[in-house]
Amino acid sequence: MVIIQIRVAGMHCATCAKAIESTLGERKGISSAVVNIAAENVRIEFDPDTVSLLDIEEAIRKAGFTPVPESLALSISGMHCAVCVQAIEKALLTLPGITSVSVNLGTGQAYLTYYPDVTSLEDMKKAVSAAGFSVIGTGDDSQVDSFDTGAALDLRMKAYRSILGFVVSGFLMLLMWIHPPLPLPMPLMMFFIATPFFAFLSYPIFKAAIRSLKNGILDMDVMYSLGIGTAYGSSVLSTFGIFLSADFNFYETAIMLTAFLTLGRYLEARAKGKTGEAIRSLMNLQPKTATVIRDGTEFTVPVGEIVPHDIVLVRPGEAIPVDGTVIDGESHVDESLITGEPIPILKQTDANVIGGTISTNGAITIYATQVGKDTILAKIIRMVEEAQGSKPPVQRVADTAVSYFIPAVLIIAFSAFLFWYFIAGYPLLFAVTALISVLVVACPCALGLATPTAITVGIGRGAELGILIRNGEVLEKSGTINIVAIDKTGTLTEGRPEVTDIAPFSLSEQELLTYAASIEQLSLHPLGEAILRKSEEMDAPLHDVVDFKSFGGQGICGSVDGVQILVGNRSFFEERSIQIPKNALGTIVRFESEGKTVPLIAVDRRYAGCIAITDPIKPTSHEAVKIFEEMGLSVVMITGDNEHTAEVIGQEIGISRIFAGVLPWDKAEEVSRLQERGEHVAFIGDGINDAPALAQADVGIAISTGTDVAVESGGIVLMQSDPLDAAAAIQLARKVMGRIRANLFWAFFYNILLIPVAAGLLTPFFGITFRPEYAGLAMALSSVTIVSLSLLLRSYTPPAKNKAESPVFAG
Repeated sequence: MVIIQIRVAGMHCATCAKAIESTLGERKGISSAVVNIAAENVRIEFDPDTVSLLDIEEAIRKAGFTPVPESLALSISGMHCAVCVQAIEKALLTLPGITSVSVNLGTGQAYLTYYPDVTSLEDMKKAVSAAGFSVIGTGDDSQVDSFDTGAALDLRMKAYRSILGFVVSGFLMLLMWIHPPLPLPMPLMMFFIATPFFAFLSYPIFKAAIRSLKNGILDMDVMYSLGIGTAYGSSVLSTFGIFLSADFNFYETAIMLTAFLTLGRYLEARAKGKTGEAIRSLMNLQPKTATVIRDGTEFTVPVGEIVPHDIVLVRPGEAIPVDGTVIDGESHVDESLITGEPIPILKQTDANVIGGTISTNGAITIYATQVGKDTILAKIIRMVEEAQGSKPPVQRVADTAVSYFIPAVLIIAFSAFLFWYFIAGYPLLFAVTALISVLVVACPCALGLATPTAITVGIGRGAELGILIRNGEVLEKSGTINIVAIDKTGTLTEGRPEVTDIAPFSLSEQELLTYAASIEQLSLHPLGEAILRKSEEMDAPLHDVVDFKSFGGQGICGSVDGVQILVGNRSFFEERSIQIPKNALGTIVRFESEGKTVPLIAVDRRYAGCIAITDPIKPTSHEAVKIFEEMGLSVVMITGDNEHTAEVIGQEIGISRIFAGVLPWDKAEEVSRLQERGEHVAFIGDGINDAPALAQADVGIAISTGTDVAVESGGIVLMQSDPLDAAAAIQLARKVMGRIRANLFWAFFYNILLIPVAAGLLTPFFGITFRPEYAGLAMALSSVTIVSLSLLLRSYTPPAKNKAESPVFAG
């Protein structure tokens, strides 16, 4: 039996616990399941031979909750192609505690979810090592330190080997061309010169090939070893007159091929290193040390030693090390690298600050609320890392092709040799040349790099622009979207409602506001907050409330000084048969025609007046709607306002299709109705209040508000509260998917075109022979081309983002 603790999201009460325990208890192989609601986990004792962790996760989801495994990024050395990726994924998935693995060839990392109670980091390292690769680090350590030092050394060695290879092969070619007097016959002289250099240059390739064969893997190293090994081996046989004639002198070819292969990997590694620059830039925002004030004394401590509730001093020009609240001082804080906001924001006492931002011109003292992995910056980095490691469904095409690719190439190479020599009767030299060329020109790397490099660069670019994309599946789904549903409050409007008019009917303004504000002080509704702010402004006193009740988005009621007060919309009043006088109704309709929301107030079930509230429309909302329509997307506005008010706001913004009177918990149902009609829906809303609708939509786009960044909320999270960024997010997603498809096309096209040419297909018709040296050069350029195409995304700025930064919309 194995005992495991699984963290479970969504539990609130004893009923939740009972549901999970009951569902798990029904599963064969689970002997006990005990929920700890306070710790938000379930302790399970199970037989791994009877029930798997995936089965347990499925059971928890069936009960209506979400299992939350740990996440980890492993930095792995030794990967060269898509076959390596598959080998590592297969090795890690054999471990019982790992539930998912995604290896990104572009970043050299494996992203996985696992349960540490079952599988340890050491288990993972052993599994990766058994597959023939090495784990060189984890998390931040692997991305910054190990990557930078290990990769830099590896790059220098590749560059050195490439240069040396070209120099030696050039010398051998010159030797053959001028044919100077030599102490030994030319073939023997070339053997003695070439052999030590060939051994040094080809050692990494042969070492990797032997490792792969030991683990039962056929990868590109095996192919390349066969190619350069055949070139060198046939030269040796020719030199010593064993089976082959003197024509088989391939020494310079063998070394030049090795140089080209190494050059290709050098250029590829250098380009791949650039794909991860965005994530490394985010990591570098975190300062290494900070100044903490304890017992009135300042201490400089490593950031990792800061704990919640510490008092942190940040001087001008320093990076803020934690999320927290300003308790003293003021400064303009540059949040551009986190939220994309270009203008520094003034932070004074009680203002929230984000770790990784810069205090530009003042010293501030901060009360630390979130530190380490719980900060917004850490969550962003984690989300971007996981997204870069994900695979969109289109990647399955490449994965399937790669699994057959190398066996197919080996068959083609040896078939070409057999055909030209034994059937077509061509010279043995030509047949061997065709064999070598096919083995060298084939490039599974291009297929393996097509998707992950584009995803890594594209998602990194999104992070730089304040657009966080959760995974590759979201990217692909964004290309199928045909309708955008937008929540009005806080998305199209500022989300800061203000009272504009008070229209009493049977009371004074002060009395009406006192009653309304007194009862609204127990409400969490944004309109209630606007009424409370107005009461403070007008010095209207607040009274105690008893028997308070809320009717979910329609209204509230309670008793104030023995008087029953109702505040709500028109339907709330109609359901309770509260009559609205005709002369008062005209005022209400006038306010609604101005696009204002109008809460009505009743005292002892008699209409007492109304308050008009407006939520200013964001200056970019109309432009965002226009861009969506230019992209071929239909736009729908979802609001809790009545139809009259909603239509006025819709006309001002440019939206004709409106779902009015929708209660907060019914937004997901409206999205579902659209999907039932065959629509592919993107929902844009508040990442905190609109979670069900964001989850229901094909693509959920959560707009953050200031420092309140709900990173876990949507498939796409916008760091700024700007609807233009939602359009930019879809444009970016479409661009990345377009680049992935282009990369896959070129990867397939390259191999489909050049493998037959290398096999000698054109020789009988045009006399064209594809020499091994050309094959090596073509192979080197293919992967570099794919990575370079992906790197073009680094400079891509969505047109909508340019609009957002236009002076017209500034401020």
